Amino acid sequence: MKKITLHALLLLALMTGCKKDINPNQSTISTESSDKVVAPNANSNYVANEVLLKFKSGVANDLKAKIIALANGSIRERLLTKAMQHAGDNEGIYLLRVPGNVQDAITNFKSVKEVVYAEPNYIYQHNVLSNDTYFTTGKLWGMYGDASSPANQYGSQAAEAWAVGHTGSSSVFVGVIDEGAMYAHEDLAGNVWTNPFDPVDGIDNDGNGYKDDIHGWDFNGNNNTTFDGTQDDHGTHVSGTIGAVGGNGKGVAGVNWSVTIISAKFLGNSGGTTANAIKAVDYITDLKTRHSLQLVATNNSWGGGGFSQSLKNAIERANTQNILFVAAAGNDGKNNDNSPHYPSSYTNTNIIAVASITKTGALSSFSDYGATSVDLGAPGSGIFSTLPGINNTSKYGSYDGTSMATPHVTGAAALYASTHPTATAADIKAAILNSVIATASLNGKCITGGRLNVSGF
Repeated sequence: MKKITLHALLLLALMTGCKKDINPNQSTISTESSDKVVAPNANSNYVANEVLLKFKSGVANDLKAKIIALANGSIRERLLTKAMQHAGDNEGIYLLRVPGNVQDAITNFKSVKEVVYAEPNYIYQHNVLSNDTYFTTGKLWGMYGDASSPANQYGSQAAEAWAVGHTGSSSVFVGVIDEGAMYAHEDLAGNVWTNPFDPVDGIDNDGNGYKDDIHGWDFNGNNNTTFDGTQDDHGTHVSGTIGAVGGNGKGVAGVNWSVTIISAKFLGNSGGTTANAIKAVDYITDLKTRHSLQLVATNNSWGGGGFSQSLKNAIERANTQNILFVAAAGNDGKNNDNSPHYPSSYTNTNIIAVASITKTGALSSFSDYGATSVDLGAPGSGIFSTLPGINNTSKYGSYDGTSMATPHVTGAAALYASTHPTATAADIKAAILNSVIATASLNGKCITGGRLNVSGF
C-alpha cells in the first residue's frame, strides 16, 4: 500500500468537500483566543493571498483540513526544515493560498485554539541606498582606525587589528542571508565556501535536502545557482565588507582577509518573503549542526514587514546553535523603540542591531536608531566594496545604508572568533558591545551609545 503524505492528505480533504461543509461553531473546532495570531502591519508589504499558519502539536489531519477551510484556503507548501526537526518540531509551518483578503483570512483563524499563530508572508528588501563611484587612496574609510594610514577615528578600527596580525581565519564561517554573491569576483573567490560535503554530481550527498549546494542555496529561485548576475550587487557588496581578500594588491579589503562565506540567497528582484527567509536561516543553522562548522554569525542587511513569530522562531533555532544574527537597523530615519523594524527589533538574545554612521562620526541621516532596540553604530555611509560587473567582470563601488554598516559588525564577529575559537554567540556579542567607542551622535540613540571598535578585543 502506498504511503500517503500529510501534504497529500490535507489536499485530499480539501478537495473532497470539507471546505463547503464547515461551520465555525461546530464542536470539532475549538474557539479559544490565541494571543499569537498576528494581524498584518498596515505599513508593511506582504504577498497577496498568502498566510503562514502554525498548528499546535498533535492536531489531527482532518481537523487541520477543516481549519484551513475556514478561510477557503489551500496548501501551497509545507515548511519543515532540517533545523526545525533538529529542534524537535516535526509539525512545521503551512504556507497557504487564500482567495480573499489576508486580514480576513487571519481573522478567521483568530479564535481557533489549535492554531499557534497565523501571519502574513511578509516581503523584505535590502537596506541600502546607492551612491557614486580603495585602502591606499583613502576611500575605504570604514576599515580605518585613528592610528592607521590613512586614518579615520570613526572607522571600524579593523586596520589596527590587521597591524597586530589579526586578519581572520578560513576555519571561521559566516552566512550571508541576502541576495547572491559573485563567487568568482577577484576579491571574493578565495573566501567563498565550496561545499566539500556535497560535490556537484546530481546527488544530495550530505542529505540536507539541497542537492549540489556548492556555494550555498538560492531559496528565491529554489536552485543551487547562488549568483545570477549584476542584480546580485547588494549581496556581493556586503560579502566584500565581511571578507574581501586583503593584502592582494587588488580593490578592497574586508574586515577579515581570510574567512569562509556561505551564500543563503533569498532576496530576488522583487525582494524576499518570510517563508524563504525562514528556509535561509534554517539552512545555515542546519549546516552548523550537521557538519560541526565554526559558523559564528549570519549577516542580515534587510528588513520590512511586521512581526513574524515564524521568523523569530527560526532566529531562535540559530541562537540555540550559537549563531549570531547581525541585522540592519533600517533606513527610515526613525526610532525603532517606538516603531519596531524587523528583523532587527526581535528580542532574541543572538541579535545585534546595527545603525549607520558617517565618516565624520555623525549618525547617518537615513539610519534608524533606538536607545533600547539598536545596539551600536558602524560605518555605513560611502562604503566601498565589491560589485559584480557585466559578463562576470569584477567591479567596486560605494553604497550607503545600514546594510553597509551591518557587515562591518558581522566581520568583527568572525574576526573575534578567529582568535577565540571556543567563544559562544553570547561571548562574541559581549566582546563587540563592550569594546565600543563612546560617540556623541549615538548617545541616547543606541544601547551602548558607541561605535564599532574591531581593535578593542
